[in-house]
Amino acid sequence: MKIATWNVNSLSVRLPQVLDWLAANPTEVLALQELKLTDDKFPAAAFAEAGYQAQWFGQKTYNGVALISKAEGTEVVKNIPGFEDDMSRVIAATFPDGAGGTVRVIGAYFPNGQAPDSDKFVYKMRWLDALRDWVGSQMQQHPNLVLLGDYNITFDELDMWDPVALAGTIHCTDAEREKLQALIGLGLTDSFRLFEQPEKSYSWWDYREFAFRRNRGLRIDHILISEALKARASACVIDRAPRKNERPSDHAPVVLTLGD
Repeated sequence: MKIATWNVNSLSVRLPQVLDWLAANPTEVLALQELKLTDDKFPAAAFAEAGYQAQWFGQKTYNGVALISKAEGTEVVKNIPGFEDDMSRVIAATFPDGAGGTVRVIGAYFPNGQAPDSDKFVYKMRWLDALRDWVGSQMQQHPNLVLLGDYNITFDELDMWDPVALAGTIHCTDAEREKLQALIGLGLTDSFRLFEQPEKSYSWWDYREFAFRRNRGLRIDHILISEALKARASACVIDRAPRKNERPSDHAPVVLTLGD
């Protein structure tokens, strides 16, 4: 079973790339972020023609998340229950896990936070607290759980192209990393770090200053898995190929493979 995440930075622009990627990389569940379109504009028919179901939660111009899947998702939840939010950031559903059971998949577009001294950073901290509380309750109901998406947070210096220059900047603050570790504290594991990875492995590169060509990036797209899934994880990779496309997203897909 393959489960992937990809911030596409506008599905309207990137739809052909997503369909091409799915054709080349058959995936049971693909979580998308930054759809940047309203629900009525979601290209459900295009995904259906490609053999995929879809659950989505859109928003005009900004945000928006979706789960593209081979099997239809059930128990769909949009955004964090009990947390008042006018942003479309979270979508969750339950899918067959390929081993006779089910897996709960939570796709999320974490707030950017803008800057450590901004109101948007305060919102990010509140949002992360609410997410942790809800994910904790979800894990009690669903032992097989995957929390994936664009986290907009690095774990440590290995996730930064320049740890000195970027120290304390957005995505790299101690406050953000403490919230990320609080998610780990629920019993989740960074699946990417379960495996030996190339040095300087990043999932996002700025469009400016030839950042991708120079590999000046950040690893901010993560797939966290519950303890019950750790033994089944056989690979987790960043697929850099789509970042080389014409008019690419600034993010690359991250793909987790689970065995039976």
